[in-house]
Amino acid sequence: MRGIMIQGTASDVGKSMICTAFCRILSDEGVKVAPFKSQNMSNNSYVTVMGEEIGRAQGVQAEAARTVATADMNPILLKPESGMKSQVVLFGKKLETMDGMDYRSQFYEKGLAAIDQALGNLAKDFTHLVIEGAGSPAEVNLNDRELVNMTVAKRADVPVILVADIERGGVFASIVGTLALIPERERVKGLIVNKFRGDARLFDDGVRFLESYTGIPVLGVIPYMASHEIEQEDSLGVQAVQRVSSVEDAIELVVCRHPYISNFTDIEPFLNEPDVTIRWAETVEDIGQPDILLLPGTKSTIGDLRYWKEQGLSAKLQALKEGTWIVGLCGGYQMFAETLSDPEGHDGLSAESEEGLGLVPNMRVHFQEQKVVQRQSGTVKFAEAIISVSGYEIHHGKVSGTEHPLISCERSVEGYFHGHLLGTHLHGFFRDPHCRTAFLAPIRKQKNLPLPTPEKVEDPFDHWAKHVRSHLDWQKVEEIMEGSR
Repeated sequence: MRGIMIQGTASDVGKSMICTAFCRILSDEGVKVAPFKSQNMSNNSYVTVMGEEIGRAQGVQAEAARTVATADMNPILLKPESGMKSQVVLFGKKLETMDGMDYRSQFYEKGLAAIDQALGNLAKDFTHLVIEGAGSPAEVNLNDRELVNMTVAKRADVPVILVADIERGGVFASIVGTLALIPERERVKGLIVNKFRGDARLFDDGVRFLESYTGIPVLGVIPYMASHEIEQEDSLGVQAVQRVSSVEDAIELVVCRHPYISNFTDIEPFLNEPDVTIRWAETVEDIGQPDILLLPGTKSTIGDLRYWKEQGLSAKLQALKEGTWIVGLCGGYQMFAETLSDPEGHDGLSAESEEGLGLVPNMRVHFQEQKVVQRQSGTVKFAEAIISVSGYEIHHGKVSGTEHPLISCERSVEGYFHGHLLGTHLHGFFRDPHCRTAFLAPIRKQKNLPLPTPEKVEDPFDHWAKHVRSHLDWQKVEEIMEGSR
């Protein structure tokens, strides 16, 4: 099986996005390609059609590759929790919760076996792999037992392309320093300089220096793209999900930034609404008087609930103007309850009975060991419009005692919708433009805003792949891949 591995000089240099572009380019060429990341650390997860939980990035990359995502594409997922521990998800199912030292000392051999198994499974169905590394391969204190960078390149026997982010500065030192410290430097067959702003010709001397000093070709200098509309995964990406609208009297959407926030990609669809301003609030004082206050998902519902209660969020909710919509997604929705119970700490912090925000009368949440991980679809009614919605659920808490359900599913109902209060466990609820339009319609009417004219837009994966390919020596990339077995 042929392949390529994308490693980076640091976190958030654009490895996931480069992999996404490679998956779509190869798919366009008729190649049977799959993404792979051995170990992912993220609270933004993705649910496969088999109900397996994997890293969001690999789910998105599978979509770019025009294939169905499976747990083999991300066999190990670490979901950080409170108290310096992470939930270990192995082949899409929760295994156990471990701290960093126990994971490093006790899980290594099991991790290697999982990587080999996943690579073997993928080799049966695909001819090419686009493999993503994590963080930096130059972490010398971790390299003896790492499971995600050069260890994987060696086991898959693939060449490596090293990506550096010029936007953060120090691009020459980051590349040269990484190459000086990594094991198996000879596997690095190409360099990519990412997120360049301005005239790329100004970096011609930089390209010549890097190639002369390292002896490795620079395959491309990729210009920064402000709006690619492809979901991000890393928490560093939260800063990108904000926007000040140029529309007069625009709708203000304020998002509570939990300490243990997860699945913040649920907010990204609102970036497609030109009359919506998106702003994050880290404290109650930051909230102001928005048109919409949104409580997103969280990896520790009770932990984040306590954070906001200590600041007086309950009183703030009562003081918000009557027209403010309050929206809760997954853990944010569970905070609406009168009480929450998690005596064994399945969702992070243990609590026999925790007082919630009390927004929904008689609503109670009980956290169970068995996590709900499933695809879900149904219909929602906004005024006279009946809209089809779909997405996925990932949560421990089971809600009871609620009336006024939001979504009518085939055999059940889900969520809560009454007045200006809306809550759901369904990740991806606002991804459908018809759902967003129907939800925003009464707010636009209240503010005398016209309905935006829908525009035909290019598929984000195609748009991004064309952008990367036009600034890349793709022929050289293919030659490097052909050099792999």
